[in-house]
Amino acid sequence: MLTLLQSIILGVIQGLTEWFPVSSSGHLALYQNIFGIDVPVLYDVYLHLGTLIVLFIFFWKDITRIFKDVFTLKLKTKNSILAWYIISGSIATAVIGLTFYDFFSSTFYDLRYIGFGFLFSAMILYFSGKAKQKRDSINLSDSLVVGFFQAIALVPGVSRSGATIGAGMIKGAGKTEVARFSFLLSIPAVLGAAIIQSLGYFGEAIPFLRENLAAVAIGILFAAATGYLTLKGLIKIIEKGVFHKFSWYCLAIGIFTLIIAFFPEYSAIFS
Repeated sequence: MLTLLQSIILGVIQGLTEWFPVSSSGHLALYQNIFGIDVPVLYDVYLHLGTLIVLFIFFWKDITRIFKDVFTLKLKTKNSILAWYIISGSIATAVIGLTFYDFFSSTFYDLRYIGFGFLFSAMILYFSGKAKQKRDSINLSDSLVVGFFQAIALVPGVSRSGATIGAGMIKGAGKTEVARFSFLLSIPAVLGAAIIQSLGYFGEAIPFLRENLAAVAIGILFAAATGYLTLKGLIKIIEKGVFHKFSWYCLAIGIFTLIIAFFPEYSAIFS
């Protein structure tokens, strides 16, 4: 059974690391592995729903404008084109994510994959700092690339924000626009993951929620509150052009994770 303290800690970890390009799923998996916390993957999906609330708060005007233009059939506006890009990126994510679903699911419990995922994030972030902006807006090919990297970020340790925003910047898209697109693109991805995971783990989800409903709710609350603060901070970091500096943190924690993975006796110091 999940304790309230464990849920608060996991919620804060989710909120702190969801928007910063350091992989929230990687940090959750690492913490749970080291400290022996046994919760279903579905619980981490619920925490992602907590930080998803933050996106609706931050981008509510964008979301309503997109829906308004699409449903009034104003299909040539900037908002409608953005909707098409979100659909295209989501399809790319879904195709990769569903095709390799079993592989992605298995990586959550393997510290080796998590460690290499952190190193992959470090590489993407590092090269995003070397990239030159070629255009302010994004295009269709950008949306497909960002959608592809969003699927790759299903591997814990691969930062979703780092991989998607970093890949878009490497491709030449403007950092502000690709960040906005990345955040909007994550909405259908997180909702889709929540539905798929709930259906796939329905048998264990109901008993788990019945026993841990208060802890799950507390975790979601803390994830949302902490995530709100970190998203505000990340937007400022992106605007200042220092997004790529998180590569050094990902490099360090990636090495640390691999040490724990290949030399598990060192994890005993945390027990």
